[in-house]
Amino acid sequence: MQRRSVLKNLAMTIGGLVSLPAWASGWTPDSLGAISTLSVDNEALLADIVETFIPETATPGAKSLNVHKFAMRMINDCYGEAAQTTLQQGLALVDSTAQQTYNKPFSNGDAAQRMDVLTKVSASTDPTGKAFVDMVKKLTIQGYMNSEYYLVNVEKFNMAPGFYHGCVPVSKLAVNGSK
Repeated sequence: MQRRSVLKNLAMTIGGLVSLPAWASGWTPDSLGAISTLSVDNEALLADIVETFIPETATPGAKSLNVHKFAMRMINDCYGEAAQTTLQQGLALVDSTAQQTYNKPFSNGDAAQRMDVLTKVSASTDPTGKAFVDMVKKLTIQGYMNSEYYLVNVEKFNMAPGFYHGCVPVSKLAVNGSK
């Protein structure tokens, strides 16, 4: 009887491993699908936050690569209810901190003001602030470094490394150490 339960558990474990989110590596915005966990305003705020972590320079920034959608999908699919609550509360905390500090929304601040707000939120006495900033920063880096753009253009990722070159002349091998 125990053998059946062991085999059943083994099959469920293997099935779970197979069904892990394969889109999390080499993802594109199209592969993520529609995510409706946040309002349009909160999604734009999250996009500005990830852009603060990885701004656009000579290469696209996190916002233009839609890393915020990657973060939303990961929080929605792979994290628990606590992380989803942290996301909602953290977005509200970021906007209220920006209003208190600079008398304007987070999205209207310049890069230095945005980074200052995120630093203040992370250092606040509210435990949600630090958890939110750490979670979004981690997901921003993970999403950016696993994006199709980064893997193809920066890392020069090859799906199948090495190439087969047929019909290549082979030089005579040295026999007994002589050439």
